[in-house]
Amino acid sequence: MNPKPPPTNLAYLLPICLVATLGGLLFGYDTGVISGAIEPLTAKFGLSDFMKGWASGCVLVGCAAGVLLVGPISDRFGRKPAMFLAALMFLISAVGTALPNDITTFILFRIVGGLGIGIASISTPMYISEITPAHIRGRMVAVNQIAIVGGIAGTAFINYFIAHAHGDPALAENQAWIIDTGWRWMFATGIAPSVLFAALLITIPESPRWLIERRREDEAKRILDKVAGPAFATTEFDSIKAALSQEQGTWGELFSRRLRVPLTIGIALAVLQQVTGINVFLYFGATIFKTLSAKTGVDAGLLTQIIINGSCVVFTLIAIATVDKWGRRPLMLVGAAGMGLSLLAMGVMAQTLADPAATSQWMMAFIILYIACFGLSIGPVTWVILAEIFPTAVRGRALGLATFFLWTADYAVTQTFPMMDAKDSWFVKHFNHAFPFYTYAAFCVVLILVVWHLLPETKGRSLEDIERSWEK
Repeated sequence: MNPKPPPTNLAYLLPICLVATLGGLLFGYDTGVISGAIEPLTAKFGLSDFMKGWASGCVLVGCAAGVLLVGPISDRFGRKPAMFLAALMFLISAVGTALPNDITTFILFRIVGGLGIGIASISTPMYISEITPAHIRGRMVAVNQIAIVGGIAGTAFINYFIAHAHGDPALAENQAWIIDTGWRWMFATGIAPSVLFAALLITIPESPRWLIERRREDEAKRILDKVAGPAFATTEFDSIKAALSQEQGTWGELFSRRLRVPLTIGIALAVLQQVTGINVFLYFGATIFKTLSAKTGVDAGLLTQIIINGSCVVFTLIAIATVDKWGRRPLMLVGAAGMGLSLLAMGVMAQTLADPAATSQWMMAFIILYIACFGLSIGPVTWVILAEIFPTAVRGRALGLATFFLWTADYAVTQTFPMMDAKDSWFVKHFNHAFPFYTYAAFCVVLILVVWHLLPETKGRSLEDIERSWEK
């Protein structure tokens, strides 16, 4: 029988976690803003196809660098300074990408924004997991996914309204304003939330686990007491101290035999979250939905936003409500199976139907099902698991390494999808436009096998209990 969970002080804890999730909001914002700005940028600076792709994808270089930096920074200086650095990177990027007169300057500031995304993608879920009691940790970390999706949705709406600020963007005079000035406002709107994030970070405490590691024990006890009372504070403090006494906090410990399994799980889940295809719909949704838009009469960009972000938000809310009740493994297994079947159905339709527009409603239904399954499971729950499975002393380094592979996989998907879907490619000649969907479905099968054979259930367990389980 599980012990009764402590009486958590949500009035204290919830505002802290909401401040931290502003990092996720800016993560989503900086990821999504390029979708509405890339065409005006292309026209403004006369970009080639290669440079258009580089202007879109260069942010991932910053992401990969950011996740390698954040581990040592957060382990040495604390989780709050890491989040503050992310806020600073977001602010510099928002200002710098709104002002340039050449594409090279724009790309440099986009890479700076990528540094912020990389840092926030780790520091936010790590901080939330370390300050939250086990029985609500999954829900609190999953809220960060809502913030990410909300940030992406926010950019879609902001880009849409800026593009329509002077009327119909298809008119020549309005198109000229968008190309010259409108895209700058799309990036500049990130200034205010970046400043807000930095300011509010001053008001929240440091991670108690990091404070104990740094022997600032009185501060840690006061925070734990405020989170869930003195009994919880005493038990949690003793558990953290016992776990830290066995840790070294070095790269050597991370790659030790003891942590081989959690490191393998973390890297595998990070990669599989991306190679199961979600960012194809995020980055290339407008292209995928062109046929559907012609059928429905809805603007492709708006249709993409409604389907992707609306479905993700709704089903991520369900994940938040269930991740600490149903557990991580069931959600991951059901979600991966639903995604795989949806992708297989999309592939069959793309390969066998001469007129996809004739079955646009079915295609749309499977796309919604796929995105719903991602929002229910792989999207938020992967971040929950990554924030849970590593020891405190090496958590920053471990998350940095796993998330480096995540962003590398993201770049691989972004780079290869246009190649697989190109009109004159071998893949289209033999599979029509189905091959990418079959590929991502196959990776869903791999994900199921990884979860089934390697991933233990972490629901309701303390971080220290999870850590001790790797020694068995």
